[in-house]
Amino acid sequence: MSVLGGDRGEPSDWAVKRFGRHAGRLVEAIPEQLARAHARAHAVHLTARLKKRSPYGVTLAEAVRENLADTARELDEAVRDVRGYEYAVINDHALFPFEYADRPRPLERARLAANASPTRRRMLLSHGPEPQDGLFPLDDLDDELTTEEYEELHETFEALGASTKLVCLFFTADPENGIHVIHWGDAHLEPDRTFTWLHSEQLRVAPQPLE
Repeated sequence: MSVLGGDRGEPSDWAVKRFGRHAGRLVEAIPEQLARAHARAHAVHLTARLKKRSPYGVTLAEAVRENLADTARELDEAVRDVRGYEYAVINDHALFPFEYADRPRPLERARLAANASPTRRRMLLSHGPEPQDGLFPLDDLDDELTTEEYEELHETFEALGASTKLVCLFFTADPENGIHVIHWGDAHLEPDRTFTWLHSEQLRVAPQPLE
């Protein structure tokens, strides 16, 4: 897999199709914004002086969303509020950041946590790409879901924009080593909480000076 934003620095055809004239800027900006988010999260981790990494993970998640929103504003693109969280929407494509592991791990092993919020599941299911073999049966998603709950998970967020498509931005990180790897692409959430990637690309990892 090639790494975008390295020596070549050119966005792929996939990226240009989704983000238009901003594709090249995003290829460069996203690694920088994740590096800045790590610096903020690392500072919180040190201040908390806890063995558990929860302060780091929570701060990193919010800092990444805020930084991506800042990038969208710099590009004169949209920032949408979904249940109190800001998401960058560029050329009608929303960036969905997700730290899928706290150690280097293959993208194919990414899995949504069992306790992930309904909002995150709904964003992935209603704004992400459709499965290649059509919609999966209700029983395969969750035995405890009612038909009404299942249909709600597939309703689009008007706040995000009903026609807005999701681009997944997955990465791994830890307090000591920072961001390990960054991927983006089109991912469909499967019933077992794994992901099927219709397309994925690896972005470079920027230097990570600490605050």
